[in-house]
Amino acid sequence: MHLQFRNLAVMTILLATTVIACTKNNASEDDKSSDLFSELTVQSKDQVDVSGEVDAVTNDANLAVENYSAISGGKFLGVLGTICDATVTVDSASNPRKVTITYNGTNCIGNRKRTGTVILTMPATKRWKEPGTVITVTYQNLKVTRVADNKSITLNGTHVLTNVSGGLLLGLPARTSITHTITSNDMSITFDDGTQRTWQVARQRVYTYNNGIVVTITGTHTEGSKTGIAEWGTTRGGQPFTTSITQPLVIRQDCLFRLTAGQVQHEQHGTTATTTFGLNADGVATGCPGSGTYYCKLEWKGLNNNVRSVVVAY
Repeated sequence: MHLQFRNLAVMTILLATTVIACTKNNASEDDKSSDLFSELTVQSKDQVDVSGEVDAVTNDANLAVENYSAISGGKFLGVLGTICDATVTVDSASNPRKVTITYNGTNCIGNRKRTGTVILTMPATKRWKEPGTVITVTYQNLKVTRVADNKSITLNGTHVLTNVSGGLLLGLPARTSITHTITSNDMSITFDDGTQRTWQVARQRVYTYNNGIVVTITGTHTEGSKTGIAEWGTTRGGQPFTTSITQPLVIRQDCLFRLTAGQVQHEQHGTTATTTFGLNADGVATGCPGSGTYYCKLEWKGLNNNVRSVVVAY
């Protein structure tokens, strides 16, 4: 009888020890999940900010180039529009031809402040409307500050903007579509905490017309079996990452050239998270909010298969 009680006591101790160990392991896994989710959330926000500013500059570049027939090769139609927070100067006599966009103000919808310079160069023998024409886009200390929280990023480096199909956006809607690509191997990003990283970019933009210009964006880079990669490099936390566009990103002129829909997938630490755009504050798909706030939703399955999500403004 004493032996039975002794065995029971030993079993009780072992069971208690096992429960405590499991509890500690679960807590450890939860801590790891929380840390990973925090890192993924930061990277998701960074990717939204960086890609959004690249898209904004690309829109400005198209506007600046197509306003000048000596650069575009199109008919002179006067000013198509203005860049709210910048001045544009053109040197159409030099080789290469040069367009300089100098930013110093608040963008059209008032949610960003930009300072710095973007220089567009193109061989003097080419015109932008010709298929395959390449413009080199050089970012020089382009600092973009979000008005809502005063957070900023600063961009440097060069992008190659290629008019794959030829044609001008002026030709829409008569023309079915126009295709451009954006590539970069040296985009330097300085985040608001002083961290500096280099990203690479490979994006395709297809322009169509539906109550205004519609831009559909996909990723064009492939690594192994992974396709649709649009950005890759190192996070501000020092981890390698890739961002793939899994559902085309859509920018619409009739929504103030804002990102209205699409989905991207982030991979880092051997794990994957998904960000969906064009949502309201409840994380539900919504129509254009005008100059109001759009939201995106980041979703990730944690180490214990717990689904974590956060909805943030962009």
